[in-house]
Amino acid sequence: MKKTAAAIAALIASGTASAQSSLTLFGVVDAGVSHYSLKSSSYSRNPLRPPPLSMATSVRTHQTALSTSGTNASRIGFRGTEDLGGGLAAHFWLESPLNIDTGTGISNFSRRSTVSLSGPFGEFRFGRDLTATFLNDIGSDPFVTNGVGTNVVALVGAYLAMARGPGSTVSPMDNYVYTSNGISYFLPPNLGGFYGNVQYALHENVRESGASASRSSKGRYMGARAGFSNGRLDVSAAWGESVAADKATPTGGRATEKLRTMNVGGTYDFSFMKLWAELSRMEDRRTDGFTASGQRDIYNGGLVAVSAPIGPGVIKLAYSRVKFENGNRLATAPFGDPDASVSRLALGYVHNLSKRTALYATVSKTQIRNGQNNPAVMGIRPGGSASYISTGDGQVGFAPRSAMGYDFGMRVVF
Repeated sequence: MKKTAAAIAALIASGTASAQSSLTLFGVVDAGVSHYSLKSSSYSRNPLRPPPLSMATSVRTHQTALSTSGTNASRIGFRGTEDLGGGLAAHFWLESPLNIDTGTGISNFSRRSTVSLSGPFGEFRFGRDLTATFLNDIGSDPFVTNGVGTNVVALVGAYLAMARGPGSTVSPMDNYVYTSNGISYFLPPNLGGFYGNVQYALHENVRESGASASRSSKGRYMGARAGFSNGRLDVSAAWGESVAADKATPTGGRATEKLRTMNVGGTYDFSFMKLWAELSRMEDRRTDGFTASGQRDIYNGGLVAVSAPIGPGVIKLAYSRVKFENGNRLATAPFGDPDASVSRLALGYVHNLSKRTALYATVSKTQIRNGQNNPAVMGIRPGGSASYISTGDGQVGFAPRSAMGYDFGMRVVF
């Protein structure tokens, strides 16, 4: 038995099972010390109704933690390819998250679990994978949406999915970051730098014949991405739609909610430095099934960043911002602005000790304006479990205002 286990381990380590197929064990181990400081400030929408004298002007919450995935997401995975001949190949990819601080997270393959068939026609892929629009969030961010430097464009999208749905038993951020039950097609790689993919995720709801009330598309996702890369320039555009709610009303109408994301992102490599940028628009469209009109909340976001090699390392600087436009313009009447905004400035450095091992440090500052108007989505945190103090009736209370965070850690890739 021990000899068999040793043989299997050696086979995985070698990365090849035969001339026709391959099996690879891969992963990232990333851990560090992080500190998070969040500030909530008192507010009063009505100038004639100031906060009570007993209420503090601000409250801070702090946390210092041994964190994971400060610069790259900790993970372990298995991927394999079998050459079927005639240009065809079969592939599988199983990837699990890792929590280095507690040793948990390997109980599922929630980061990716796909099987696919590729050939001169491209690739057909089935299973759980990143969404088309989130690929742009990752590809346009020098911090790769990890740690305290994660751009607020990606975070607002994730928070919106958590607040509005549909969520899943795997993750409340599903259909923004990842999608399950997916069927995808990817263009072949020999198109002169052009690339792209389309996705459709089944909602898997049960329908009953003759019962229109059972008809629901909640959980369905559709998305697409197209881009061009020539080495120095890489630019792409993506679109996605998630059905967060879809149910019948007593009057025979349907109450629906759809989250739509459109973004354009890219990079340009000057060799001595690299530019990163993204523009994004997210819409939360809701209908109540009773009236012809509905509500549309809009989140317009952008990211600009630069990275540059310095000796054996890389320095990164990024600024991102999202403006929330409240679809209910009377939400704060007769006083105040119904909108909100959040921005983040992040600075980081990665010092490469080798091709696989690096030390890193990141610091970020987050600013929130009118956080009381949408605290669940615009109350962006730097990480950890420390939260803002958000109280009141929307007229007087505490609301998210600002945050600081830093990561100091080490990463090993294998």
